Amino acid sequence: MTDALKRLSDEGVAIWLDDLSRKRITSGNLAELIDQQHVVGVTTNPTIFQKAISGGDGYDLQVSDLAARKVTVEEAIRMITTADVRDAADILRPVFDATDGQDGRVSIEVDPRLAHNTKATVAEAKQLAWLVDRPNTLIKIPATQGGLPAITEVIGLGISVNVTLIFSLERYRAVMDAYLSGLEKAKERGLDLSKIHSVASFFVSRVDTEIDRRIDEMGTDEAKALRGKAGVANARLAYQAYEEVFSSDRWNVLENAGANKQRPLWASTGVKDPAYKDTMYVEELVAPNTVNTMPEATLEATDDHGEIRGDAVTGTYAEARADLDALEKIGISYDEVVRVLEDEGVEKFETSWNDLLKSTQAELERLAPSEG
Repeated sequence: MTDALKRLSDEGVAIWLDDLSRKRITSGNLAELIDQQHVVGVTTNPTIFQKAISGGDGYDLQVSDLAARKVTVEEAIRMITTADVRDAADILRPVFDATDGQDGRVSIEVDPRLAHNTKATVAEAKQLAWLVDRPNTLIKIPATQGGLPAITEVIGLGISVNVTLIFSLERYRAVMDAYLSGLEKAKERGLDLSKIHSVASFFVSRVDTEIDRRIDEMGTDEAKALRGKAGVANARLAYQAYEEVFSSDRWNVLENAGANKQRPLWASTGVKDPAYKDTMYVEELVAPNTVNTMPEATLEATDDHGEIRGDAVTGTYAEARADLDALEKIGISYDEVVRVLEDEGVEKFETSWNDLLKSTQAELERLAPSEG
């Protein structure tokens, strides 16, 4: 039996599951994935919670209690989602302890409607950290212009952060800068830097989806030859930027004070196009000190037929740059694509959040006690 997931872990890739539900927690499934499939972390987002809460009766007891208390729908969502994250964090606590805080992490996102509001994002991050009250939580903050100063402030308070919705190399560098600035603030405040962790979620498949759509519209052979290359090329160049920043003099000062590197996390690694191998965004992005957060289907596919051939990123930078340059030459603007993707990313999470509000409100009404 080939153990691709073990080989992936041995190469320095932390395997996180991009999904969470109460059923996954209470059935023992999450514990099983940790025990048998090398899963060492969990990520959530508004879409994941919307599907979980509207997709079964696992939440009925809690929702019934919340309805009896006549809480607002926003409070109900916070109570439900933080309960799941707290329970998942407890299940992952042994991994957290064994890896000295690097893994065993569960991510929960700030309200996506606050994505462009720095002050509200900071306040929400503090509230979520307090509500979950587990050291192995990561608060997800989007890498919008409004999110960047929030990342600095939250890291500066000693709260660990998962920066999400990163599509462009320029924005990724700004994210790393925000992290280092936050660590410098934390250091000034006398906080223990070794307790602060962060990952930077660089999205992969969505880049191919958007660029491939433009390629298909062009329809030329020259354009078609570039299908499915942009997502991996972009991520590989992000890793090059990571290597540069985390070997700089500025970083060395922080590292000597006990700071942890902000690991690149490959997000959106489920393959959307059936023309591509379903494990492409796992196999092609193997690199030391990275995280790959996978939907369950990708995790299963990797376990079943993944081919892990060692580090697939280091030393590929010239080829990756050539792939992105070739797209510019045929008239596909990288800057425009990543701007569209960021706007869409925030919008999609806002839509999911609004759907979550609606479905939770419906559940509160369905389970409300009759008056009397």
